Amino acid sequence: MRVLVLGGTRFVGRAVAAEAVARGHEVLCAARGLAGPVPDGARLVVVDRDAVDGLAPLAGLGRFDAVVDLAPISYDWVSRALAALADRTAHWTFVSSISVYADPAATPAGVADPLLPPRAEHGSRDLLATDPDRYGSIKVASENAVRRAAGEDRSLVVRAGLITGPGDEHDRFGYWPARMSRGGRVVVPDSDQPSQFVDVRDLARWIVDAGERGLTGTHDGIGPATPLRDLLAAISEAVSADVDLVPVAPRRLTELGVAAWSGPRSLPLWLPDSHRNMTNRDPAPAAAAGLVSRPLAEVVAGALDHERALGLDRERKAGLTPDQEREVLAALDS
Repeated sequence: MRVLVLGGTRFVGRAVAAEAVARGHEVLCAARGLAGPVPDGARLVVVDRDAVDGLAPLAGLGRFDAVVDLAPISYDWVSRALAALADRTAHWTFVSSISVYADPAATPAGVADPLLPPRAEHGSRDLLATDPDRYGSIKVASENAVRRAAGEDRSLVVRAGLITGPGDEHDRFGYWPARMSRGGRVVVPDSDQPSQFVDVRDLARWIVDAGERGLTGTHDGIGPATPLRDLLAAISEAVSADVDLVPVAPRRLTELGVAAWSGPRSLPLWLPDSHRNMTNRDPAPAAAAGLVSRPLAEVVAGALDHERALGLDRERKAGLTPDQEREVLAALDS
C-alpha cells in the first residue's frame, strides 16, 4: 500500500507509520518535522497545517491507498486535508476521541450515544485539559467532515480512549507503573469505577489493518474495562516491586486536595462522578473488527520502559510528587 500519515513524528502517528513500514508499505509522513524524526523507512514531507496552503507540498504526490489523519484539535486541519486529498485516497482513517460523547456519566450503549454539538473551529493542544467539551465538539465536527468528504464507504472513524505505551505524552497511565516501581506506601483511589485504556502499539496495528482491509464505520478504539482498584492492584503485581497500596475513598482524596484524572496534585485514571462512565465504553465491536489488546503485563512493561527513558524523577503533567504523596499519607496517619 501507499500510506500517508498526517503526522507521524510523535506518539500515535509515529506508531502507525512504524507499523506500516514494518509491513513493507510505502509510508509518507506529512508534518512540520519539529517533534522528532519519522520512523526509519518512512519519508517526511514537510507541511504546515496552520497555513491555508500548508498542504501544497502534497499536491504532486499522486494517489494514496490509505490516509491516516491524527489532527489533534482542529476542524480547519481536517477540512483542508479532505479538500486536498479525499478524491485521490481509497481509504481514510480519522483518529477521534471518546470525548465526543455528550454525557460521560451515563452508562454507554454504543457509538450511537448522543454526541456533543459540533464546533467547526481550531483549538490548541491544551484544550483537552482546559475545556474538554470544546475539544469533543471539535472532534464531532471533524468526524462529520470526514464522512461527508470521504464517504461512509471509504472512511473509518476511531474514537480512541486513553492511549498508553511508548511515546505517551500525557503522564496518566504511565504514572502508575512509574510510581509502583519506587515501592513503599502508594496512595490509590479506593474506587470500583470502570477504567479503560489501549496500548498505542495495538491501536496502530489495528489502524494499519483497517487500511489494508478497507474497514469502515465508527468504532470506540478501546480495550476492556476493569474496576480501577483491580487495575491498580494488577499494575502493582506486574511491576513486582515491594508496594503497600493505601486505598483512600474519593471523598477523602478531594478533602486532601487531590484532583482526579490529570494535572498537578492528581491521581490519574480516577474520574469524578460527572465522568464516571467515560472509560466504560463497550470494547466488543472494536474487538470483533480486529482490535487485539495485549496482556496487561506487556502494557505495563512498555509504559515503564518509556517512563524510565523520560526519567522517573521528571516533572509530570499528572500525578502526585513524592512530597505531595507524603503529605497525603501524613494526613491519613494523623
